[in-house]
Amino acid sequence: MTRRSYWAWGLETDEPTIVEREAAAARLSERHGRTFEAKPILPAEQLGLRAPRVAIPTALASVLTVDAHERASHTYGKSFVDKVRAVRGLFPNPIDVVAYPEDEAGVVSVLEWADQAGLVAIPYGGGSSVVGGVEAPEGSRPTVSIDMARLNRVLELDETSRAARIQAGVLGPALEDQLRPRGFTLRHFPQSFEWSTLGGWIVTRSGGHYATNHTHIDDFVESVRMVTPKGPWESRRLPGSGAGPSPDRMILGSEGILGIVTEAWMRIQARPRFRASAGMTFDTWSAGCEAARRVTQAKLWPANCRLLDPVEAGASAGLTGTQALLIIAFESAELPQDHNIRVAVGIARESGGRIDDEAILIADDGAKEKTVEVGRQGAVGAWRNSFVRAPYNGNMTAGLGMVGDTFETSITWDRWPDFDEAVRMKVNAALRRVCGGGTLSCRFTHVYPDGPAPYYTFSGLGTAGGELEQWAEIKKAAGDAVIENGGTITHHHAVGRMHRPWYDQQRPPLFAETLRAMKKTLDPNGMLNPGVLIDP
Repeated sequence: MTRRSYWAWGLETDEPTIVEREAAAARLSERHGRTFEAKPILPAEQLGLRAPRVAIPTALASVLTVDAHERASHTYGKSFVDKVRAVRGLFPNPIDVVAYPEDEAGVVSVLEWADQAGLVAIPYGGGSSVVGGVEAPEGSRPTVSIDMARLNRVLELDETSRAARIQAGVLGPALEDQLRPRGFTLRHFPQSFEWSTLGGWIVTRSGGHYATNHTHIDDFVESVRMVTPKGPWESRRLPGSGAGPSPDRMILGSEGILGIVTEAWMRIQARPRFRASAGMTFDTWSAGCEAARRVTQAKLWPANCRLLDPVEAGASAGLTGTQALLIIAFESAELPQDHNIRVAVGIARESGGRIDDEAILIADDGAKEKTVEVGRQGAVGAWRNSFVRAPYNGNMTAGLGMVGDTFETSITWDRWPDFDEAVRMKVNAALRRVCGGGTLSCRFTHVYPDGPAPYYTFSGLGTAGGELEQWAEIKKAAGDAVIENGGTITHHHAVGRMHRPWYDQQRPPLFAETLRAMKKTLDPNGMLNPGVLIDP
């Protein structure tokens, strides 16, 4: 059976060989004029993990494991820091035991055992967290990782209301495979889609496919069921309600500190048939920003309205490095999209955007004759391929000595130009100080009528063995710049352990007290993901 890699994105079969990593190190050495070295990565069984600090009870022996590979693969997520630590074999605080409950009753049984035994319990979906959301806290308490992989089915489908009751542990591809035969889709595709789950999307307030309108998983939730140490929590299934604070909203973004989501009723939709796409170039980043703002505020609601700055467009879309690229796309199950795309293109042209009319792609997937494949050609297709492959490409250079990561936020349009300038100034200064220079790029992942969600990527040369410390200095500069200039510390990556210092500054103090009171009610012994969002 093919297993998930304990250090790389994807399966063990996706791991690059030592020969491939040595070739990557040689290319980096030639490019940067210094020596990069690829060292063999140990099998999990040779990592010398600390012995489990808890015995497996006989009653749960069928769902608990202390296998070395399972423990290693559940200890970290898939951030830059996680990959570097794993590649180096640094596991000072490994998960003690991994649970694979078969159903909700099994989740309850594991939680009850963990609570009685004084363990820390960490809910685990697809393990794709890039903010330390599945990592064990420091301390003496043993830790169980509760993997929801076996709760992976669509339980009911209401075709009339277009909703489905879905178990929380289902991975993105498996969910779509179960909806597709009935002609439906959830249409939520975060970059982590292949290795993230419905429950993970809900508790981290994931951002997915749509760049406008339906963007966060919040928009698709009809009701949620969660188990807690004090019992079940389930909201009434309704299309909308004004009855007090929303029980669902308290679960969305809770990051596993209040309970474990086991299932949810989700709004689904017919699979799209009509599509249209355009990739428009701009001479300046600011002109592209203005076009994105105007298209969004026209409330045409394109499915895609992503803007790449010249650095990003040059690196991932094959452009010259001097032009910004705005990707606009529409889709619908019922209505042709040629009118919408042409109106959006017209608005963007008024801001300086360029595209030939014949490069505007319009398709009807239900037509008798095969039409053009929208979004898979030219600069748009090049960027899409780069986006999809990016997590896998990172496997090749993990731990070789480069320092790089991403951070994302959101800000209102009136503050955006000054915000962007301030963030770039502070992060570039950190790159020069720490790495002697580097690259910093930006793209809009989502765009709202009142502001964009910019997503920055930085990279620079690290010092062998010092990458984690160098990363931390650049990350601090980025987080400080975001908060000081009025942004959010995360738009869709979640808070986890990594973003706690800045989240503490962002949230209102009274809200923190309220959240602590809620946790005390639902989790009296503080067993669930302590240290994430709030202190134990």
